[in-house]
Amino acid sequence: MRLFFALWPPLGAAEALCAWARRVHRKTGGSVVRARNIHLTLAFLGEVDEARVPDLKRLPIWGERHALPIERAGYWARNRILWVGPEATPAPAVTLAERLRDLLAAWKFRTERQPFAAHVTLLRKAREPEELPPLPELDWPVQEFVLVRSRLSAEGSRYDVLERFSLA
Repeated sequence: MRLFFALWPPLGAAEALCAWARRVHRKTGGSVVRARNIHLTLAFLGEVDEARVPDLKRLPIWGERHALPIERAGYWARNRILWVGPEATPAPAVTLAERLRDLLAAWKFRTERQPFAAHVTLLRKAREPEELPPLPELDWPVQEFVLVRSRLSAEGSRYDVLERFSLA
């Protein structure tokens, strides 16, 4: 199973980000991430044996509730991705991502070890934008994180939440 841990926005925030991405898409082309797929990845595990999923659902991980501000947009030319995120990642999000990755490593799960970079991918295979419209004002309260299964198909990715973990 292809798995990852993520922060999931409220529906209104996801729809606002998707609408913004559709506006940008008119000038950059590429593929807009559907509102229901918008998320911020905390830890990507890749392919995991289904027998290990119960272990992931029992991870003793904790973290603090916080808000995730969406204050800036950027473009990564190397992989042609347009993304949005905070100016400075909230400390509780950094701590959660680090705790999660450390615990996964201790439990012998493979994860990406590059530094955590809080970003939300909104466009893939896009051209670099000359200018961007103002970002929407939105609220993204982080009260939980989720374990997600990713299924790839000709219609695109489909994400299924397997487990929810509440934050204090």
